[in-house]
Amino acid sequence: MEQLTTIDLAKEYLKFSAAHFTIFSATERERLHGHNFRVAASLTAPVGDNGMCFSYRILKDKLESLCAALDEYMLLPADSPHLRISQSGAHYSVRFAAEELLFPRGDTLLLPVRNATVEEYARYLLERLLEDRELIDRHDIREVTIKVSSGPGQWGSCHWRKA
Repeated sequence: MEQLTTIDLAKEYLKFSAAHFTIFSATERERLHGHNFRVAASLTAPVGDNGMCFSYRILKDKLESLCAALDEYMLLPADSPHLRISQSGAHYSVRFAAEELLFPRGDTLLLPVRNATVEEYARYLLERLLEDRELIDRHDIREVTIKVSSGPGQWGSCHWRKA
């Protein structure tokens, strides 16, 4: 009988610090602010004859790399229906309602998300992790959940299950 197990990873270094603002409607948004976002992952895979799924180092390194790519940036939701983002010299010009906000291009990431929320960041990170088909297929990973926290006690998560 096949034994499946779930591995939970929530290491201290799985984090990123970023600035953002959440959009509530076409006319209402949060003020620009930042968080020290925490990232956690749960993976379900078969236990091998050696009593383990695989070396967790592989997954920890991958998650750490994904977090590092977001660290110390202004994160903008490129897929937001409420923002108009254009390049203006060394800046991104962001139009929201009647406002224009300017962000240095070198300090800003445009993410393929709809809003700057933990829910969307969890989806984004899960999609980036799943792009590594070799990692998923080689270790026969059956399920993955990525969670992102913007502060103690509040997480957004996104889940994938192998079809």
